[in-house]
Amino acid sequence: MDDLNLVMRERLRKAEELEQSGWALFPNGLAVSDHIGDILRDHGSKSAEELEDQAPEFTVAGRVMAIRSFGKSTFMHILDAQGRIQLYFQRNELGEERYDFAKKLDIGDIIRVRGRLFKTRTGELTLFVHAFDLLTKNLRPLPEKYHGLKDVETRYRQRYVDLIVNESVRETFVKRSAIIQAVREFLCERGFLEVETPMMQAIPGGATAKPFKTYHNALGMELYLRIAPELYLKRLLVGGFERVFELNRNFRNEGISTQHNPEFTMLEFYQAYATYEDLMTLTEELFAHVAHRVNGGSLQLTYQNQLIDLTPPWRRYRLYEALTQLGNVPEEAIEDFEAALRFSRAHGIQAEKYEGHGKLLTKLFDVLVEPLLVQPTFITHYPLEVSPLSRRNEVEPDLTDRFELFIAGREMANAFSELNDPRDQRARFQRQLASREAGDEEAHLMDEDYIRALEYGMPPAAGEGIGIDRLVMLFTDAPSIRDVILFPLLRSEKKTQTPL
Repeated sequence: MDDLNLVMRERLRKAEELEQSGWALFPNGLAVSDHIGDILRDHGSKSAEELEDQAPEFTVAGRVMAIRSFGKSTFMHILDAQGRIQLYFQRNELGEERYDFAKKLDIGDIIRVRGRLFKTRTGELTLFVHAFDLLTKNLRPLPEKYHGLKDVETRYRQRYVDLIVNESVRETFVKRSAIIQAVREFLCERGFLEVETPMMQAIPGGATAKPFKTYHNALGMELYLRIAPELYLKRLLVGGFERVFELNRNFRNEGISTQHNPEFTMLEFYQAYATYEDLMTLTEELFAHVAHRVNGGSLQLTYQNQLIDLTPPWRRYRLYEALTQLGNVPEEAIEDFEAALRFSRAHGIQAEKYEGHGKLLTKLFDVLVEPLLVQPTFITHYPLEVSPLSRRNEVEPDLTDRFELFIAGREMANAFSELNDPRDQRARFQRQLASREAGDEEAHLMDEDYIRALEYGMPPAAGEGIGIDRLVMLFTDAPSIRDVILFPLLRSEKKTQTPL
């Protein structure tokens, strides 16, 4: 803390001296015509002789990341959004006054340089600087290269520094953007219309989750941050749009873990005249499309030292089959609630008073089966109790036409054939209300307007939600959801915490 304050005081003193000498510390309007990544790509393979013959000149800007001074010459490295390049400053080229100014630059300063490209004797592509300007003076030192910014919480809290000093972090978020673009491209090519639905809702719906509350002063009404866009997207099916999707931000007032952040990104899409089985095929195609775009065309990737193969077709289990065959749950527990209670208690799993047989079996699945599903696996036919918006299976009415996708031991997607019978939907909502009255804070509320929409007629359809953050985790080998969210939610910063 004391060392940091000393360095900052010294930088402030230096900055004031520069300003008093007439140097602008934060000028504006100085254009940049070139980018380091383009220079490296177009000229990195050229020989020193070719560069000397061509003598190409460039104007680039970036943050100073390293300085080595040798009296009458100085080497620096600067970093922009595309890459890093070496600079060579020479007193004879710049003149004494400008060169002395260059020697007063600090690591972390942002500068603009104009120079001629050449290669050093060691073969490093370098700009021989003819002119330069200070664009932004750094007043707080960056972490040391080998000792700084290793504390995980500090990295998340001060992401702006994390992005500066950790190249792999920048690459993660560039890849995240490419993944989202690939998803959007895939759906648009198949005739899906991208839409936007409300993020503040009078009735939170579309999932079983605890919402965040807010209040609208002008309207004098309580509102909720959405937990899912589902019911609004299905209203659009009623309205005549047959294929819609939304890349949306959702908010759930739940716990935080390596897989959960209270604010997260979801893809939801709905297709009229399709079933959940159609969406299983579409999901395989979507993941393959993303892999081709961002994984070098390969359908194999490594996640946390586990080889994942995305090659279709993927494994498929009915939920009860997975429980017995993979989780070693006895058939008796599948068939009898009391037997399921006894088996669950033996494994440290308790049932709340408002939870029935179906809910208890899904709890057993979460503990005993889900961690085993490393390779892509569809789990189908979930109990009606845990699927308030899903269509009943016509042969087994206590089950639903639904699947969840699991990869690397975690849920990646949830989909089902949609319930479009308003009578059945009302009865489901009423059962959810009963669960809420019994203490289930995540149970679905009654949504009369959604019932009304169904009464106008929604075509048979299927819909799906895919967690974008978990998708990015998979393709970037990230162990925590916080690694793929630029600014994850954290507790308030402690006043005693030592700053960088």
